Amino acid sequence: QVQLVESGGGLVQAGGSLRLSCAASRNIFSFNAMGWYRQVPGKQRELVARIISGGNTNYADSVKGRFTISKDDAKNTVYLQMNSLKPEDTAVYYCNAQSYSFYGYWGQGTQVTVSS
Repeated sequence: QVQLVESGGGLVQAGGSLRLSCAASRNIFSFNAMGWYRQVPGKQRELVARIISGGNTNYADSVKGRFTISKDDAKNTVYLQMNSLKPEDTAVYYCNAQSYSFYGYWGQGTQVTVSS
């Protein structure tokens, strides 16, 4: 059983910053990849950023240059630093961990609201 606990969401004005954290209940070395997804009502959940076990990262085009994903192996935590936030970044953000057998685990989500 894996638990992923997100924190750091909230309300921020456009142009502001937030840092999301995702704490895993076991060593994140055991995962092939960890990432952040987001979802707004009526739309599919979309990938925001992902970090592979070797350290490579992927970003959605809409967040490149503004968001940075990182991890702290000692703390079993993955972060998403979000700068220059826009109203269109408003969504529920979910942490995801993918095992080497490609099974996915999800956190409960954290709301990010960007006001204009």
